[in-house]
Amino acid sequence: MQRVAVTPLSRRARRAAAALATVVLAALAGPTAPARAQPSPQPQPTGLPEPYLAALRAANVPTSAVGVVVQPVGPGPGPSLGLNESTPMNPASTMKLVTTYAALNLLGPTYTWRTEAFAAGRLNRDVLEGDLALRGSGDPRLVVEHLWLLVHRVRGYGVREIRGDVLLDKSAFEVIAQDPAAFDGESLRPYNAGPDALLLNFKAITFAFVPDPQTRTARIVVTPPLAGLQAPPPVRLADGACGDWRARLQGDFSSPLNPQFRGAYPLACGERVWHVSVLSHSQYFGAVFRALWEASGGRWSGRLREAPVPAEGRRIAQHESEALAEVIRDINKFSNNVMTRQLFLTLGAQATGQPASTERAAHTIRNWLASRGMDMPELVLENGAGLSRIERIAPASMARLLVHAWHSSLMPELVSSLPLVGVDGTMRNRTGAAGNAHVKSGLLNDVRAIAGYVHAQSGRRYVVVAIINHPNAGAAQAAHDALLEWVYRSG
Repeated sequence: MQRVAVTPLSRRARRAAAALATVVLAALAGPTAPARAQPSPQPQPTGLPEPYLAALRAANVPTSAVGVVVQPVGPGPGPSLGLNESTPMNPASTMKLVTTYAALNLLGPTYTWRTEAFAAGRLNRDVLEGDLALRGSGDPRLVVEHLWLLVHRVRGYGVREIRGDVLLDKSAFEVIAQDPAAFDGESLRPYNAGPDALLLNFKAITFAFVPDPQTRTARIVVTPPLAGLQAPPPVRLADGACGDWRARLQGDFSSPLNPQFRGAYPLACGERVWHVSVLSHSQYFGAVFRALWEASGGRWSGRLREAPVPAEGRRIAQHESEALAEVIRDINKFSNNVMTRQLFLTLGAQATGQPASTERAAHTIRNWLASRGMDMPELVLENGAGLSRIERIAPASMARLLVHAWHSSLMPELVSSLPLVGVDGTMRNRTGAAGNAHVKSGLLNDVRAIAGYVHAQSGRRYVVVAIINHPNAGAAQAAHDALLEWVYRSG
């Protein structure tokens, strides 16, 4: 049975505030002052705000499909709301709050990942007579520019030619089976790329389409550089609305290094980019590395292999990632699923000293929550990113985590990683409490969710968690905006 009620915590807070006010007034008036009647407390809302309910009705979403928690986190009383707060629900990307807050505590805000280069063989002048090994630790944000720097550091060590092979050491992560089409059938989308200890550039190939009205063609610019890639020729332009321009291009990626676009590109689209993920992690890393190595003046005639760093390997260069506090800003503000999965796995590896696995990561987070008095028996973790049909958490558990974070010394790092409503990240176009709320959003088919903090007009701060699990959830985004705005104005 659904429940809408004022929480006990709110009643206790009001009673405590009223008692304190009575004591202070008595002390100021002196012992002979006449007794004064205590003012009646302001009535607490006994239901959800009408603007929120109206938006749910407009979207045809019943309150039985909604979970809500609103509660103050700062000093002083304030309204508290709860609806279906103990019901396990799919939180979509708001699950990233669990992973990132656990990471801040378990790894520390200055934690970094290392990508290292090892020489296994004798360096004869500028020729490495052996293998070059590259070992990854799961850096969530290793991009082409970072690999370019690592390549030049190896060249700076004196290596011009690699006579052996290039080895990719991915032993930091267990092999995790990944079907990129399993979640939503979008196998080409980079957000469906699986985790990898040597994840590079989210495994994305970018095709930029630049129309030229005079020649009635659109040039195609491909990044990053990939050895062996046959750049596609310009495509013809088409008139009419932009519409589903990707479908009109008739892209064929069955031969990943020889992509074909057999259709036309609408002139009305202007310049657009299409990000695809069509190579395996090792194929992608190898193609980019070879292109960068040869562009730097290096030579390499060997093969690419997955293998651990040989015992005789000596480290000759390394790249150190940005600190965790910076990494989680990308994760939470832009809801990056691939980066979150990398971080999730890192938690398990660092806690156990064993290769990362989803089971070790989930166990690590559960243990940490329990150690902080935040047991969540209903919690289901699949990848820690919310890109899942089975992940679950109760709204009350999410609110408890946010309250804990607010009173933690790591609060500034977590809050600054959240989108500021109406300003940046995934909430930049939202209107509820614009400029006054740091809120993580979540979006899947049949799921809309928000979780974060609102700084109300009164000066008080509130935790707000609202989750909708319903086929009409996509039409109910306005309800969450209305709730945030109500908390801002009435809290």
